[in-house]
Amino acid sequence: MSVSRRGFLAGLGGLGTAALLSACGSDSSGSSSSSAGGGASGSFTGKGPITFAIGKDTTGKLQEILDGWNKAHPSEKATLKELSESSDDQRAAMIQNFQVKSDAYSVVAMDPIWVSEFASQQWVQALPSGTDTSKLLKSSVDSATYFKKLYGIPFNTNGELLYYRKDLLKAAGVGVPKTWAEMWAAWDKVKGTAAAKGMTAYAGQLSKYEGLTVNFTQAVLSAGGTLFNEEGKPTATSDGAKAGLQALVDGFTKGYIGKPNLTYKEEESRQAFQDGKVMFLVNWPYVYAKAAATDGSSKVAGKFDVAPVPGIGSGTGTTVLGGWNLGVSSFAKNKASALAFAKYMATEDVQKAWTLASSQAPVATSLYSDAEVIKAYPYTETLKKALDNAGTRPKVHNYGDVTLAIQNAVYPALSGGTGVDDTLKSLQTKLEALAK
Repeated sequence: MSVSRRGFLAGLGGLGTAALLSACGSDSSGSSSSSAGGGASGSFTGKGPITFAIGKDTTGKLQEILDGWNKAHPSEKATLKELSESSDDQRAAMIQNFQVKSDAYSVVAMDPIWVSEFASQQWVQALPSGTDTSKLLKSSVDSATYFKKLYGIPFNTNGELLYYRKDLLKAAGVGVPKTWAEMWAAWDKVKGTAAAKGMTAYAGQLSKYEGLTVNFTQAVLSAGGTLFNEEGKPTATSDGAKAGLQALVDGFTKGYIGKPNLTYKEEESRQAFQDGKVMFLVNWPYVYAKAAATDGSSKVAGKFDVAPVPGIGSGTGTTVLGGWNLGVSSFAKNKASALAFAKYMATEDVQKAWTLASSQAPVATSLYSDAEVIKAYPYTETLKKALDNAGTRPKVHNYGDVTLAIQNAVYPALSGGTGVDDTLKSLQTKLEALAK
């Protein structure tokens, strides 16, 4: 599973008939027979059977959602093509099909970091101008956009949150931190107390893997910086990028971030917080249910809460998005049906059913004030605030090379091997070469 698609929260929910039958009608641009619309045509024409390729559904609910579409559209049946649970394997399977111009996949579930690659290779089609996304989270729509063109309909989203020990903050008489400076100041008030014995201030995902790219990008964005500008040119030596990396490095050198963080991925950092070893944690929403468990597995149940990730300096805390965007393959048949199906998956009834069943965050804005969703996921309104100000990892056609360059540059800086300026100058040079 991708680091960016950790669940909204472990939850249960039924799929009512109304949700199943509330289908979005087929796109009006497509009225030809099922044999039309194949190849790499740029038009969204052709109605008929389609296939939906997505990572393995561990909930068992996705087929029920497709059954709803199929009942309402018997001549445009959608067949589920479940791929591996591994996001790398999913991407590889999709690319293999694209490279031979196969029509085996009509609609593909893209991680936001794949959108730029798939779009630049013309493997997925830009959606018609004027496609209505007004009822969807703006940040999720942005994650499906490449050079101002929309290449997918958002299906679900995700963003990291700041988990904090509310009991320790209350005892110290300090509020919830909105900046890294406030976070460290709060820890300085707490660290000498008996309750903080054996603890450090902070945990994140800082091992040398994709989570490091997520955490570093969040720090840069939260300091008001970028790694690439809107024209796709690297900006790794910008003031904001320097401030973001400096904050992480200072966290280690000043003892706020413990050395074990250099080995932490999602689960290791979650366990550290859940075991009462850290006061603050940045991680995905799936952690909430595990940390709140009252079966004895969590030492912080009832003692924590969540907030948006903190800002750095004068910057506003900015989480990095995860999730799935549904793109239409350039080689698909029946593109009108494929586009209509993608829109159907973003309708409110489908979104609610999938959210309650899968624990994944919805893209329909209305659900963030839905009483049933809030009851199931108590942090829903906080997550909405985080998602409203969310950003993305670099939108580049060769993301795999870029993320490796980031990890190879940043990790030595965190472990004390290189200085901030030298690190970012080296990274800038590498990114400029990759951008050519």
